[in-house]
Amino acid sequence: MRKIAVILVVLIGGAAVFLFLHQSNEQQAAEAASAFYAYEQDGNFSDSWEMFHPLMKEKFDKIDYLQDRAHVFMDHFGVDTFSFSVGETTEIEDWAFENDADTIDTVYQVPVIQVFKGRYGNFTITQNVFVTDVEGEWKVLWNYKK
Repeated sequence: MRKIAVILVVLIGGAAVFLFLHQSNEQQAAEAASAFYAYEQDGNFSDSWEMFHPLMKEKFDKIDYLQDRAHVFMDHFGVDTFSFSVGETTEIEDWAFENDADTIDTVYQVPVIQVFKGRYGNFTITQNVFVTDVEGEWKVLWNYKK
């Protein structure tokens, strides 16, 4: 009986590890979006910038991004931080972040809700964030289509 219990524990533990290591792309994309906004929440704009897709890095110089994000969110909004949540992830094929940009084969749309409590009252920003795998790393894009 003891051998059966040990075997069951090993099997259940192995299954849990397998499931943890083999999350779906949707789950991994949601976790990447959460990591990005956790960096932003902590004012760690350097690490959030590093999570940008190469196309986003072309759009924002790192130094300018670091200064601008801190200035707009902390100074103008009068907040120290914010809370956020991510919604249900949706897979999208052949997506482009700008009207004339090349398409990306597969991205995952992750709705993000940021809640700020600051000098001008409480307000919420809702934004769809797009996450894709670039050479084994999850990278973040924003939508600039007109």
